[in-house]
Amino acid sequence: MIYQKHLQEINIMLRSMFTAISSLGLHQTYLDVVADNLANANTTGFKASRLAFQNQFAQVLGSGSAPSEALGGVNPTQVGLGVQLGFITSDFTQGTKQTTGRNLDMAIEGDGFFIYQNGSDFSYSRDGALDIDSEGYLINLGTGQRIQGWTYELGDTTQDTNRPISSIFIDTNSTLAQATTNNVLSGNLKSTTPIYVTDPTDPTLPAGITTTTDTDEATVTSTFGIYDSLGVMHSVTVDFLRTGEHEWSWNMTDPAGTGSGTITFDESGQFDSATGIDSVTFAGSDGAQDLDFSMDLSNLTMLSSASDVSQSNQNGLAAGSVTDLYTAPNTGEVYVVYSNGLKARAGQLAVARFTNPSGLMRAGGNMYEAGLNSGDAMVGAAGTGGRGLIAANSLEASNVDMAQEFTNMILAQRGFQASSRVISTSDEILQELVNLKR
Repeated sequence: MIYQKHLQEINIMLRSMFTAISSLGLHQTYLDVVADNLANANTTGFKASRLAFQNQFAQVLGSGSAPSEALGGVNPTQVGLGVQLGFITSDFTQGTKQTTGRNLDMAIEGDGFFIYQNGSDFSYSRDGALDIDSEGYLINLGTGQRIQGWTYELGDTTQDTNRPISSIFIDTNSTLAQATTNNVLSGNLKSTTPIYVTDPTDPTLPAGITTTTDTDEATVTSTFGIYDSLGVMHSVTVDFLRTGEHEWSWNMTDPAGTGSGTITFDESGQFDSATGIDSVTFAGSDGAQDLDFSMDLSNLTMLSSASDVSQSNQNGLAAGSVTDLYTAPNTGEVYVVYSNGLKARAGQLAVARFTNPSGLMRAGGNMYEAGLNSGDAMVGAAGTGGRGLIAANSLEASNVDMAQEFTNMILAQRGFQASSRVISTSDEILQELVNLKR
């Protein structure tokens, strides 16, 4: 009987030792998770992992019994056999937005992932640090993978995000010009300029008004430049001929016969009305569209000061080359900026959303791949379908809480120490049982 009792005690000691061993391994894993989180405390877009323990199955020493008429029920008697890993999963809460001031740095505010091409497959990431490679594609700075979205032709005004996504190409060697569509003239037409007449003896002319039969004496000339669709400047000359007390006619003499009209002033010498301002059309340079622009004469006056009519504004631009790129806030549209001040939309980033982001597989390099339990990627434009907005000139910081991780480190250390102590104690008791033979 004494020998059998010793065997039972040995079995109990071995059970406690193996239970403690299972705890040692798990607390080592716990410490591995903490170490990985702390190591990535400054990794762009990193999502911290969290770990949960589960108890193992228990050994039933007594199954218990149900209540009877004479006796109450007895609970089962069970001894737990250790601990096991419940899960390790990523925490996809939002990280802090860090402003970098760099035009091609982007962060997602809300749910969603940037999409990168990884060979024939796609990778997903919260890391939006981008650059342009030697071939003109937008890539991730760390991995070189090409970001996915929609590329637009220069001049496109429509936005179709229902098209399949592809690598975004930016033509940094492109040039862009803008044709003049509106031309503004400002200045003064001298009020003492003689009125042009063909018959100076006409009795209907107002008394005291100076007249002339010489068109040169009654004409004010203005020369200015406008641009066609290829950015070529064309010299334009307009003659203003005084034809009445408050009326002038204007005629475009170079190119000849391309536009004409009249302009009238009130008694204060201020602009009253004009005609013919929408009729200025002529051919552009070889290969360019015909010029078609309006003449805004509303800034002209007719006062006693000297005549001086000049171009104050026109919206055409000579050809310019690419000088910079920037991303529009919220939408993720990528714009090309030219040296002449023009900008053109070149592309738009796509954003993917998953039903269960925690089901994604970590692939290294701040990248994730679709997992068996993540669901399929739902691709669309930022700000649609529950996808987050894109913050320009910023990167998303790691969401690791260092204070919590150091606390977890202490918990893992103490758990490991406690389990080690159980093993030491079990060993001491086993030694005592062995010494009973002596």
